Amino acid sequence: MRSPAESVSACCEDAADGTRGERHGHLGHRTLRQRRGGGLRRRAGGELALLGARAGRERMDAYAGRLRELGHPLARLPETRLDVEHRFGVRVRGLGSVKTLQQLRSRFPELPPSDVGAAAGRGAVGGDDDARARAVARPFTAGGWARTPEVRFFALPAPLDPGDFGTSLLERLPLACLQGGGSAVACATTPDDVLNELFSAALYGGVGGQGQGGAYARLFAWESLYALMGLPADVPFLDAVRTTPDHRWVRFLASTPWFHHDTADLGFAVLDPSRTRVAVLAATDTDVTAPGG
Repeated sequence: MRSPAESVSACCEDAADGTRGERHGHLGHRTLRQRRGGGLRRRAGGELALLGARAGRERMDAYAGRLRELGHPLARLPETRLDVEHRFGVRVRGLGSVKTLQQLRSRFPELPPSDVGAAAGRGAVGGDDDARARAVARPFTAGGWARTPEVRFFALPAPLDPGDFGTSLLERLPLACLQGGGSAVACATTPDDVLNELFSAALYGGVGGQGQGGAYARLFAWESLYALMGLPADVPFLDAVRTTPDHRWVRFLASTPWFHHDTADLGFAVLDPSRTRVAVLAATDTDVTAPGG
């Protein structure tokens, strides 16, 4: 039986047979087989990067260069897996998704209440940025999660100490996911946890949706992380990774009507390096229109 890397490599070599037709033929007159081969190579290159097998494959390196020339979205991804992506595709037996407040508390350090955080939340001002919100939500919308995520951005009245960024602040923000009564729990987390959840949302898709495959799931996850951090798309990936420690990363859940603790629920909040701007993402894969939803 082939290993995953060998299987993907074989796909790349099979698909590469059609490259001469793309080079010598007109783009508008490619055969169906050639068009399918091009799509396969693009996806296979991304899969090889996830497997850590991109380096040294001359055909894929050449094709990656061609994609960059054409401005294809997958061409901007790193050609090898970054350290922050180490969780991608890894599942630990007996350790499923976080569905309840108790599970969240058991896996992440809970943040204490803060009067300063509560005051900052009451004084926060919301702002609209539709393009940025769509980018944040992309892993979930592409994966066909049952409900459109809630994505909000806020400006704080003054710089906030990271230790005051937690439940007390989030509960004072006008967030639909925290309305309707119930308690909330916020815990400190890390950028690799956030990036992995974004990747998984797109890779596996929602219960009624469809997974996007590793290459595009990786693209959507990075686009979402950039948007959460408020970074322009042209910032190099390693520079983006270097700035992640300057942000405060929080994972939260609540026993409110918005969260259902059923198939999948996620809540993330990010405080930027200026300590004055907050991005919030909440997602659920429970179809509230279905019987029993």
